[in-house]
Amino acid sequence: MSESQFEISLKSGIHKKLGALAGNWEGATKTWFEPNVLADESPMKGRIRPILEGRFLIYEYQGSLNGNSFEGVATFGFDIANNKIQCSWIDSFHMGTGILLSEGNMTDHGFSVLGSYGGPDIPEPWGWRTVFELTDENNLIITAYNISPEGQEDKATETIYKRVS
Repeated sequence: MSESQFEISLKSGIHKKLGALAGNWEGATKTWFEPNVLADESPMKGRIRPILEGRFLIYEYQGSLNGNSFEGVATFGFDIANNKIQCSWIDSFHMGTGILLSEGNMTDHGFSVLGSYGGPDIPEPWGWRTVFELTDENNLIITAYNISPEGQEDKATETIYKRVS
């Protein structure tokens, strides 16, 4: 019996590459609410683990912003049929009661996804681009960029993690 596309991807393809993100992580997150004005830098802890036999990864994290604790969860995976990374993201700070849905592509050392958000107070949607970069097996950088309706892109958050046992 031949292997499925998923089985091949898990052994030697994109699912294997994504699986390298699994582990426990500690570091710090910087946050900007306006361009080039650092608003906060706080410790962050995260855990990334495979679910559903490695089809997806779940990223759970806890940190603080200006002394107030927050937590979040992201689920991401590679959709083989559509050749896209897909991500759903919820947290107790940025998204309120909404879910940020994003999709994008693999990069040399991780992936980049793009979503958007808006609402009654934000009539024109803003973009939100998130980049996961595994610089080596023990160092992970997660950077998010806020994108105005006019296309201006500015760094919003940057988490620099080290793998812990």
